[in-house]
Amino acid sequence: MSEMQSIQTVSEMSEINFLQLGREPYEPIWEMQKELVLKRQQGLVPDTVIMVEHDPVYTLGKNADENHLLQSRRDDVPTFTVERGGDVTFHGPGQIVGYPILDLHDHQLSINWYMRSLEEVLIRTLAEFCIESERREGLTGVWVEDRKIASLGVRVSRWVTMHGFALNVNTDLSYFDGIIPCGIFECGVTSMESILGEELVLEVVQKKIEQMFVNVFDLKVSERAGF
Repeated sequence: MSEMQSIQTVSEMSEINFLQLGREPYEPIWEMQKELVLKRQQGLVPDTVIMVEHDPVYTLGKNADENHLLQSRRDDVPTFTVERGGDVTFHGPGQIVGYPILDLHDHQLSINWYMRSLEEVLIRTLAEFCIESERREGLTGVWVEDRKIASLGVRVSRWVTMHGFALNVNTDLSYFDGIIPCGIFECGVTSMESILGEELVLEVVQKKIEQMFVNVFDLKVSERAGF
């Protein structure tokens, strides 16, 4: 590799590309993640975050307890078992889902650091809307008192990440009645709309997430569109 190629590679690794996809079904975005992971492992794309609002779907992590998917759930909502860690969760309209495809070689080779950094992005985002949130010891995600407002579940392959986080903005929380979210019996769920008493513009919240992501991970936004 020439000196110029080496400099270019280092420059690319400091970039982040946000793909704003609007509302999409779950499965094609899942496949997109896999494609991007392969490209990131080969150094063909910079760090990338897919930002999406899903049609209603339940997903189970690879070690999830299927008993946490209740018989009372809505039977018109599809279910997928995926590679991420964690238990069962819901994605749907009014929720911002982020799928970071990051090469941790260019950050820290620590899954714990990565998870805490994702939580920090969401905690800072919520603070921008005057919502005080926090971590809970021994659990992943972001909480407002005893209610979960954001869930996390990731997979790391050759130190490249996939899956990610989901923030309840204007989410219909009744969908969570069909599951035991993240396998946690004793805590409920909430949304930004429930706390603030008004519906928020998803694009506004998403822009704040992107801003906080750049700050927490110390990256610059890529000028290249798409992948």
